[in-house]
Amino acid sequence: MLSLNVFPSSSSVPFTKPNHHSSINASHTLKPNLLNRFHHEPHLKKSNLSLTPMSQIHRSTTKLSSFNGFFSYPFEFSPFSPKPRNQILKAVSDEGEGEGEVSPPSTPKPKNLKKLALVFGFWYFQNIVFNIYNKKVLNIFSFPWLLASFQLFVGSIWMLVLWSLKLQPCPKISKPFIFALLGPALFHTIGHISACVSFSKVAVSFTHVIKSAEPVFSVIFSSVIGDRYPIQVWLSILPIVLGCSLAAVTEVSFNIQGLWCALISNVGFVLRNIYSKKSLQNFKEVDGLNLYGWITILSFLYLFPVAIFVEGSQWIPGYYKAIEAIGKPSTLYVWVLVSGVFYHLYNQSSYQALDEISPLTFSVGNTMKRVVVIVSSVLVFRNPVRPLNGLGSAIAILGTFLYSQASAAKKAKKIEGEKSS
Repeated sequence: MLSLNVFPSSSSVPFTKPNHHSSINASHTLKPNLLNRFHHEPHLKKSNLSLTPMSQIHRSTTKLSSFNGFFSYPFEFSPFSPKPRNQILKAVSDEGEGEGEVSPPSTPKPKNLKKLALVFGFWYFQNIVFNIYNKKVLNIFSFPWLLASFQLFVGSIWMLVLWSLKLQPCPKISKPFIFALLGPALFHTIGHISACVSFSKVAVSFTHVIKSAEPVFSVIFSSVIGDRYPIQVWLSILPIVLGCSLAAVTEVSFNIQGLWCALISNVGFVLRNIYSKKSLQNFKEVDGLNLYGWITILSFLYLFPVAIFVEGSQWIPGYYKAIEAIGKPSTLYVWVLVSGVFYHLYNQSSYQALDEISPLTFSVGNTMKRVVVIVSSVLVFRNPVRPLNGLGSAIAILGTFLYSQASAAKKAKKIEGEKSS
């Protein structure tokens, strides 16, 4: 949802007059009736303006926009505009995307069903690919600390390439900015590695059901620091707790470590969001993708040394066992690379989805994304699902949906109150 502009989307084209210069914005969005004025109004004809053909400017800006959009979002066909940082801090909480509150945009989003379907389609597709190949790797090479580190490493390299090629404007880095990021990056690291360990212990579907309980932790921790929630929000988290509990006690692949790691992941991402709002208030000029890029880099620096300490001595024997099980080393390499690339892509897509649609639509789409991922993982890995387990999962997802609606209503009411005052 962020446009990584190589050149500005519009350029200033000089119009020469005998004694002074004036300029107009030569964007491809310039309406034709503005040009007609230059042809039909006499006082404009007399100014001897030297014009660059608008068709040439339109072709040039269109090509540049398409080129920029390709690198900012490899599977997107239209560029997105950058989103202010304060609108994305709570947009990403499930390894980068979640059900947190999002500041609504100042202008309404265009209702284009084809574009909406495209945005959601790529977002869902990338998320499904990541979850499937992440689990495939962990099934034969059960070293989640190494895999999680590699995924952060891929994201770090991705951002460094964009910055070095000037496909994404690199933010100005200062010591206060880095210090402000240390806390959010630490909590992001905890959330990511905990989720990855959970994936290695239990079915993908079970981890996602437990992670749907993230709003519960968000409401509790936010209330502790002084936020107030209406009764509708508190009521909406009850079915989440009930559904997750029912799903846990009936889960075929139940593992206590997998359960606890999924819960810790929720806590990590919630604390990352809360801490970000507090520590990054003075850096609102940094856009969402750049913020996520620096958090990814710092998270890699946090995680990899710990990964070496925790499981480094087992990597080489585990590698040979994985090659023996899979047959071809290239297959393992491809699976690991795909998991790393699509981990970063689906996080990037969540920012782009939020920029294209309203926060309420985003939260509903994020709830449905979890359903799609759960169903896809069950079909791919053929995990047995008991009726009560399926019922618990459905109740938890329904609670997440109700929470998103109640949170959006709370945010809208707060904004109306601020306007009226």
